[in-house]
Amino acid sequence: MVGRFTFFSSKSRSLTRAQRLLEEGKVPQAFSLFAKLAKAGVPEAAYRVGQCYLSGQGTPSSLEEGARWTRIAAEAGIKEASFTLATLFAMGVPEGFDPSPSASAGKSLYDRAQADEVESYKPDFAQARIWAEKGAAEGSVEAQALLGHIFNHGPEGIQDRQAARHWYGEAVQGGSLQGALGLGLILLDEAEDDSQQAQAMELLQRAAEGGLGLANAAMGWIYEHGANGQPRDAEISARYYQKAAEQNIPSAQARYGLMLLKGVGVEANVIQGESWLRRAAYGGDAEAAALLGDLYIRGEELFRRPMEAARWYQFAAEQDHTPAARVLAVLYLTGTGVPRDERKAAYWFNHAAMLGDHMADADLGNLVLAGVTRPDEEQHSLQQRLRQQAEGGNPLGAFNLGVCLAQGVGGTADETEAFYWLGLAREGVVNAQYWYGRLLFEGRGVAQNKQDGLSWMDKAARQGMPEACVSVAQMLVTGQVDGVRNHARALELYQQAADAGLPEAYFSLGAMYGGGHDVPADLPRARECFEEAAQRGHGLGQMMLGRYLLRGLGGPEDNEQARYWLEQAAGQGLGQAQKMLDSLTATLQREPALVEAGPGL
Repeated sequence: MVGRFTFFSSKSRSLTRAQRLLEEGKVPQAFSLFAKLAKAGVPEAAYRVGQCYLSGQGTPSSLEEGARWTRIAAEAGIKEASFTLATLFAMGVPEGFDPSPSASAGKSLYDRAQADEVESYKPDFAQARIWAEKGAAEGSVEAQALLGHIFNHGPEGIQDRQAARHWYGEAVQGGSLQGALGLGLILLDEAEDDSQQAQAMELLQRAAEGGLGLANAAMGWIYEHGANGQPRDAEISARYYQKAAEQNIPSAQARYGLMLLKGVGVEANVIQGESWLRRAAYGGDAEAAALLGDLYIRGEELFRRPMEAARWYQFAAEQDHTPAARVLAVLYLTGTGVPRDERKAAYWFNHAAMLGDHMADADLGNLVLAGVTRPDEEQHSLQQRLRQQAEGGNPLGAFNLGVCLAQGVGGTADETEAFYWLGLAREGVVNAQYWYGRLLFEGRGVAQNKQDGLSWMDKAARQGMPEACVSVAQMLVTGQVDGVRNHARALELYQQAADAGLPEAYFSLGAMYGGGHDVPADLPRARECFEEAAQRGHGLGQMMLGRYLLRGLGGPEDNEQARYWLEQAAGQGLGQAQKMLDSLTATLQREPALVEAGPGL
């Protein structure tokens, strides 16, 4: 009996000494003493050993060893150990993680766990619940609050709002701020009258005043939106958001940063606003990263840096921020802040579309139609998403599906079905009117009817669709429908399409002003139009500009510029341009010889 008392007395002194060594910063010595006691079967020491492994104090950090020794302590009735183990499982552990002593049999206490690298940790709420219930039953206020959280936010099958209220309530009685936050949010969600809202707000206020960042963030949101019976008050909201931001809550840092940028509830300060947004973004807040992108792409001159904007948009897009993914695609499409890259644009349009952005579906489809190569499975997925939109009654989805079917994007072309979907979309989508008319005019998927086809394309042209303007104008120039020609209206339509930036419209304007049509010839104007088309990469426009420069039509002759534009056109495979270029080269080679032989003639 005396020996047993001596053992426990010695254990107590050793524990006290180990704790003192830890407090004095002599961590390795403390760990060594805790380890000896743990091996001797002292539960309190096992808990301390687990804590050392989990935090990397006095020994290399190891989740496996930390959890194993924590479990030994929990099974021995150490309530703090039960809470710690529950927290580990709730936060996320490797798949199949087992901290039982048998799973680590044969490993020395001093060996660092040689766990394989894992790509991701996932919460195990079933195990978290087991250990939280044990800790809660043993009187751990923290475990009670955690158990409330598990019942409130766990997966289906574990969620139990009544049990969550109960355990949050138990934790509140024990003075838990986390319990006050959890119960306050539940009561606020369920409140049906002023008194219930007041009770919920009192709990949230208590948690906020106790320094819980999430509680301050919740209070900021409530006052920002005037929710749950509280007045909308930007100044109070900003104060709460600031407190939460200073407590490293990324979402609050983002909201406070935005308020500083806009001067809402606080004096505007763009520098500080940008700083808070940056901190939030580095903390993983995708919305903050997207806001930084907005600031750098269209903010004040001080911050207008497209390259920086692209970086932050990509940061947000990689976290599945839908608008940021679409904006990033546009940046790659236009070469703003990043090298122009249609394939990357298509990638991010597809990413945004997969996240539910229907407009991104249309943008992706346009790129594929323009010849940007995408994997077959991606094109098939695009068609399937468009089909769902179309079958759900979305006119834009019906139009895009029709175009994909007409062009064979995502599967075999089916012009008959394409005509059906375009017909459903034609009353609400201008572009569908053009495509519907085009199929009718060409007799694709339907009996040919040039008159009705022209009528539908003309309807789209009258609403300003550039491609429709060009198509209808071409028909009015050539008289393809019943021999009807109207060059004056064709000229107006070409001008309308040119004003929208369509290169082929500029070329057609040049051709009409060049003569031979029922409009007055104007060679200077023709030359200007050919130059506009050439500058936009139009091959025929480049060839005609070269011809005008070569012959001095509509302006001064310029062989050097003529050569440049003819080379550009020839580079696009225009044989006539190459012939003109060869002729120019031969002429220029002969001229020096003639000059040299001149005096002897």
